[in-house]
Amino acid sequence: MATGKSTLGQLVAARLGVPFVDTDACLAEQAGMRVGELFASEGEARFREREAQLVLSMLEDPTPRVIGFGGGTVTISRVRHLALERATVVTLTAAAETVVARVQSLPDRPNLLAASPLERARDLLFLRREAYGECHATLATEGRTPEELAEQVLAIAACETLAMPLGTRSYVVELADGEPARLTATLAALAPTSLLVVTDSNVATARGAWLERALEPLTMPRHFVTIAPGEQSKTLATVSRIWDEALAHGVDRDAVVVAFGGGVVGDLAGFAASTILRGVRCVQIATSLLAMVDSSVGGKTGFDHAAGKNLIGAFFQPSRVLVDLDHLTTLPERERAAGLAEVVKIALVQDAALFELLEHSVEALRAGERDVIRPVVRAAIMAKIRVVRDDEREAGARALLNLGHTVGHALESHGGYARLLHGEAVAIGTVIELRATEHLGLTAPGTTARAKALLVRMGLPTEASREELVAAWPFVLSDKKRTSTTLRLPIVTSIGAGSVARLPIAELHDAVVR
Repeated sequence: MATGKSTLGQLVAARLGVPFVDTDACLAEQAGMRVGELFASEGEARFREREAQLVLSMLEDPTPRVIGFGGGTVTISRVRHLALERATVVTLTAAAETVVARVQSLPDRPNLLAASPLERARDLLFLRREAYGECHATLATEGRTPEELAEQVLAIAACETLAMPLGTRSYVVELADGEPARLTATLAALAPTSLLVVTDSNVATARGAWLERALEPLTMPRHFVTIAPGEQSKTLATVSRIWDEALAHGVDRDAVVVAFGGGVVGDLAGFAASTILRGVRCVQIATSLLAMVDSSVGGKTGFDHAAGKNLIGAFFQPSRVLVDLDHLTTLPERERAAGLAEVVKIALVQDAALFELLEHSVEALRAGERDVIRPVVRAAIMAKIRVVRDDEREAGARALLNLGHTVGHALESHGGYARLLHGEAVAIGTVIELRATEHLGLTAPGTTARAKALLVRMGLPTEASREELVAAWPFVLSDKKRTSTTLRLPIVTSIGAGSVARLPIAELHDAVVR
């Protein structure tokens, strides 16, 4: 909205050697009249629909281009979400006073034709703040030359980032490969007063050199909490250790907690960040495959309780997630296989193409081939983003991500978190839950067999004895998704598609433990 996007867009397009497209100019050409006239004659609703159809068609076309959106384009959610998936979206900002000053020298700004353009500009910026916040990066344009801004846009576009669109709390998941400087840049941009780094002893030994390279250029004070590895550390006592370390060093509200590890570290550090001084920022650096594709993304945090796994926690979104595939080079094969269980889960409920990719790439994935792992990781994260953006706090469809977890968590809890890795328990839980819902006629015949075959090829366990399921069942009755008589369970209706249903606990018990 009069922030200089046309000038900057043309400059970036020239640097990239691709066309520049201004959506307002395209609409005017299609309609044979100026945008202001079109807006006035058809009304905003019809204008936005014209705009949506134009932009959606361009986003579906793989031809490289730079597109300058009209100020209201991204207020249409389906346009905004597709743009975030298919392109790099950069929001340019300027103060309302600057916008109005620029508009006076620009024709055809129908949304700012008001008795008080300044008040109208302020209103529009306020009304659109959530939509404008959903982007890969935000750049303030005041006091900066187009050339300076172009360099920054090109640098943003050169990074592979996936946007989690949650309004003004949006953040990006950045994919890298042996690039600790990405973390350096992230933390420098956040400008924290201090850092509190949470990791575990295994990660510190295997990946500590990477972290040191990332932190070495930074000057802010930093403090470390190193916990014992494994699910046994996922307790209130460990959270209290993090709190104590933070408060002992006098952190303030501008501090940043850095979670450097797998799912346990990420959940604990994220929860601690959500509660220290009622909330400080958190950056998630996923070092395990499971954390990369699942636990670091989406804002679920917490710890275990004697009554069951993950029963205490909070939804708390990170400021950024960094996924550097180089961390997988030191990941044990068993841990890598456990991470693949979460990829199978998201593919079953969300992405049939990803499931087929897994079926065709099992051997390469088990061997840790980086060029195969990267697109799988990217697809799994994108699938989870689609779910979370529409149901951040699990009021509905996000429960799909719990496939395999009801039974899996029960098996983990029953085994004292010592026998099975989380991903292994999820693999067993996925097969058992699929078999139960297939038996109840809710899942297409053959789905269980296909999923089980894939998990077996990945080297994952897929079965539990009846005796073990009976012994673990009390932990199912402590599940967060339970009412007195029902349990909310994800149903895979067909590969790549799912729904959520409340099933009678007694009926489910018979189907699982039969």
